[in-house]
Amino acid sequence: MTANPIHFVHLTDLHISHPETCDPHLLTDTPATLRQVVDALGRLSPKPAFVVVSGDITNHGDAASYRLAREIMSKIDVPIVYALGNHDNRMAFRAEMLGLADGGGAPYCHDQLIAGVHVIVLDSSVPGRISGAISPDQFAFLEQALTLRTDFPKLLVIHHPPALEDDPEFRWESINPADTRRLADALRGHRVVGILSGHTHFDRVIHWNGVPVIVGTGLHNGVDITYSDGMRIVDAAGYALCTLRPSGLSAVFVQLERNRRELAILPAERLRAFE
Repeated sequence: MTANPIHFVHLTDLHISHPETCDPHLLTDTPATLRQVVDALGRLSPKPAFVVVSGDITNHGDAASYRLAREIMSKIDVPIVYALGNHDNRMAFRAEMLGLADGGGAPYCHDQLIAGVHVIVLDSSVPGRISGAISPDQFAFLEQALTLRTDFPKLLVIHHPPALEDDPEFRWESINPADTRRLADALRGHRVVGILSGHTHFDRVIHWNGVPVIVGTGLHNGVDITYSDGMRIVDAAGYALCTLRPSGLSAVFVQLERNRRELAILPAERLRAFE
């Protein structure tokens, strides 16, 4: 890569829900939040080279919400890279966001070279489940993609972050442990400068097998990580401004103005039942 820094934006967990759905599970006005963020991105200097959206574009995967998300995101005049999360619907996403008449329900994985970065996207969503996995076909795709464009740094985008060895209690938070181990093996020896993820609704940076994993709060709500009796959901939102330099990847978390009022509490026993 060149000595010039490459600036890009990481958005996640948009959870867009069209007003016509009257969504009882929407805890904040996510279309308004996304509009606010899109306006802010238009004022950034230096201008980002691209924007990554690491999943949960909509709250329920319905066509109207994807159309609304596409409309709001259309004001961004740089390339946008999408990954899918557990709240997304593959067929509706392909039809409404990509304009594919018959996109099918296969995992949405793809790669492209943008501004000198080889971006590889995997689909960790599993229909009907909250936790994540990577299918054998996607591992084959990943292993092939890693052998391409070897002159360029590689950035991996996966909605669910890798599992951590000492955090076995809540399996819903991550890719399953077996796939996490296989992912670590697949990436070893390749020039992977970072992984971008979401899903957990709090900012987190993990130094995972030598690769930085940047996890964002997202634009729907946040999780109070100091609450120990379950999950305390609060009014919070944010995104990350990322810069790739020859020395490595950095991320600055931008917190939107929110009062962090309590929106809901999920008890620990309910969380343990999630998978």
